[in-house]
Amino acid sequence: MGRDVTVLPYDPAGTRVLVAGLGVSGRAAAEVLAAHGADVVTADARVDDADEREPESMSLDGFGLVVVSPGWRPDHPLLVRAQDAGIPVWGEVELAWRMRVPRDHGDGAGTPAPWLAVTGTNGKTTTVEMLAAILAAAGLDAPAVGNVGDAVVRAATDPSHDVLAVELSSFQLHFTQSLSVLAGAVLNIAPDHLDWHGSLDAYAAAKGRIYERAQVACVYNVSDARTERLVREADVTEGARAVGFTLGAPGPGQLGLVEDVLVDRAFHLPADDPARTASAAELGTLADLEHLAGPGGAVAPHVVADALAAAALARAAGVPARAVRDGLRAFRPGGHRIESVATVDGVAYVDDSKATNAHAADASLAAFARGTVVWVAGGLAKGATFDELVRRRADRLRAVVLIGVDAAPLGEALARHAPEIPVVRVDPGETGTVMTRAVDAARTLARPGDTVLLAPASASMDQFRSYAERGELFAAAARALAPGEAGRRGSVA
Repeated sequence: MGRDVTVLPYDPAGTRVLVAGLGVSGRAAAEVLAAHGADVVTADARVDDADEREPESMSLDGFGLVVVSPGWRPDHPLLVRAQDAGIPVWGEVELAWRMRVPRDHGDGAGTPAPWLAVTGTNGKTTTVEMLAAILAAAGLDAPAVGNVGDAVVRAATDPSHDVLAVELSSFQLHFTQSLSVLAGAVLNIAPDHLDWHGSLDAYAAAKGRIYERAQVACVYNVSDARTERLVREADVTEGARAVGFTLGAPGPGQLGLVEDVLVDRAFHLPADDPARTASAAELGTLADLEHLAGPGGAVAPHVVADALAAAALARAAGVPARAVRDGLRAFRPGGHRIESVATVDGVAYVDDSKATNAHAADASLAAFARGTVVWVAGGLAKGATFDELVRRRADRLRAVVLIGVDAAPLGEALARHAPEIPVVRVDPGETGTVMTRAVDAARTLARPGDTVLLAPASASMDQFRSYAERGELFAAAARALAPGEAGRRGSVA
């Protein structure tokens, strides 16, 4: 069913706007709103420089809009009161979409930069950064923004960009209302943030908002039936089509692998060309991803899947096949994503601190040989369970070092499904030395040829400021084991 995607530009001049939450996105929203003439008031109980530090009880008289940061749950009393009073409640992404400015150059001058957007439980950052690299290889000014890079509202109000590669979380998507991306992708759906959304169905529905009003393509994971259902349920713009990506041979309308070749059977020819069902376009080969290979020299399946999803989004924007190949060759992942940080006494130390849920840890463990991993795991479980993860990947483990204040869910799953695997629990009481003690424990359990893998399957906020700090402390502790030997580093997937 087609949708009218026309949304009148939002002019905040003279409007009293409450920005609820002063994280990265909240501060960016306040800055842009003030620059466009809004009367901005900020509220955040945790931030000293907020105008209001008790948002639950503050008056909403005179406000015409509330812009909420993604960490705020929709049942927060302030948001409930705003909605009951008829005051619109937008997220920073919705604000960015409404305040887009026309491009000032090129063929697109006079129209806003289109958005190519990525969500999913795992792989979002890798995919959006691959997408940005492909777009750059095509000669486009196309920053990666959102959950990575700059805030979306800053990028959307900058007329110099040709297209935006946007990473969106379920939190951000929950508060969107009129977003209409050129093409959107849901990479996968697995239980995560259930404490925030309340159920897996609600979490998936938030992810599925990326497809609403999609203009050209809804990109889904052929091996994840839930992502395809989200496409089928979406109310898209007339002419938008479903495009699958698969690690197998692609059918018509899909991207996938034929032996070691990445191929496109969705965008290779016009929709009315009679030859399109019997042909394909070559986008690259696995050799173009060899710099992302794992310890055994193979590119992990989830990395290939991310590359295919990025390629699908880029192709939806008309990017030529050569730019896909060149962009994938040029792509280098950021830190804390299966990154080799040290080798000591024949044991590799690998930082995958960004594996903050069970689905991500599953993919991380899968990249290693059976019985060779000393797994450093645990943290803030966020209401998740780990039985399926342990059942699937116990064969990879030599031992486990449990960290985190909330280690019981993972420890109990290990006891149920892998009782033969040695488990060492790091006392959480001394937070400042937790990673040093974890690495020391892992060293005693590992043998030459093994990997000590930090893939926590949990959030970091119980003992660290961020997943990045957690990974940095792991790397520092590993290098400190043998300073003369441990200086080598580089991505292994």
